[in-house]
Amino acid sequence: MTLRKRLAEAPILLAPGVFDALSALIAEQAGAEAVYLSGASIAYTRFGRSDVGLVSMSEVADTVAAVRDRVKLPIIADADNGFGNALNVQRTVRVFERMGANALQLEDQTMPKRCGHLDGKQLISLGEMAGKIRAACDARSNDETLIIGRTDAIAVEGFEAAIERAEAYLEAGADMLFIEAPQSVEQLDTICKTFVGRVPLMANMIEGGKTPIFNAADLQARGFSFVIFPGGIVRAIAKTAREYYASLLINGSNEVFRDRMFDFVGLNNVIGTHELLEGAKIYDRDIV
Repeated sequence: MTLRKRLAEAPILLAPGVFDALSALIAEQAGAEAVYLSGASIAYTRFGRSDVGLVSMSEVADTVAAVRDRVKLPIIADADNGFGNALNVQRTVRVFERMGANALQLEDQTMPKRCGHLDGKQLISLGEMAGKIRAACDARSNDETLIIGRTDAIAVEGFEAAIERAEAYLEAGADMLFIEAPQSVEQLDTICKTFVGRVPLMANMIEGGKTPIFNAADLQARGFSFVIFPGGIVRAIAKTAREYYASLLINGSNEVFRDRMFDFVGLNNVIGTHELLEGAKIYDRDIV
C-alpha cells in the first residue's frame, strides 16, 4: 500500500521520529508503519546542537539513504525550507527521492530556519513559498512521493494568516498540510474544520512544546490523518544516557545498570548480526 492510500484510511498514521538507521530499525521492529526522519533529531544527535538550521541538505540525504538501506517502511523526511530557493527545493526533492524518501516536508521559514516550537522565526512570502511547493511537485519523479506543505505562520503572523498560507499551499499542489505549533484546542479544531475532507492533515506532538498534547486516537477524532512524535526518542535517550554515564562513573562498572541496557548478545540480536553473517557465507565459496 502506498503512503498516499494509507493516509486515506483509518486509523490515523503515527510515525515515530528517528534520526539514524538504528532508531529506524527499532521503530520498525516495534511495529511502526512509517518513520519520520527529524531534522531536529539529526542536529541533536549528530552535532549536540539545537534545531537552528545547522544541518545541511547532503547530511539529511545521507541519513535518508542509511535509513532506507536498513528498513522497508515509508520514510517521511524533514526537508526544512528546501535548503534554499525553488531551484534548491527541486534539487532536494530529486536527491531525497533517489535516497529513498517517500515524502518531503517543506516549510516557509527563511534561512537559517529554527525549530517550529522555538521563538524568533521569520518567514518568506506566501508567494515565494507557494512557488516552492509547485517547484517540488514538478521535480518529483514519482507522483507517489508526497509533498507536505508546512507553515510556521501562527507564531509570526497570527493564526488567520497561517490558515491563508495553508490554503495557498494546498492550491499550489501540496499533498498534505502541516500548520505548525497551534497554541490551543480551538486552533486545532479550526484547522480541522477548514481542511478535513480536502487534504490530509499532519499534527506534531512535542512534549513541552507550544501545542496541547493529545494521543493519536484523539487527533484522529478531530480529523487529523497523520501525527509525528519527532524528538521523543532523542529526549528519552538523552535522559537515559545521562543516568547511564553518571552510574558508570559513580560505580566503576555497568553492573547496577544492566537491567536497563542490552548486553552484547542482546544488541546483536536487535541488529541481526547472526543473520547477516550467515547470509554472507554463500559468497565465501570459490567460484568453479
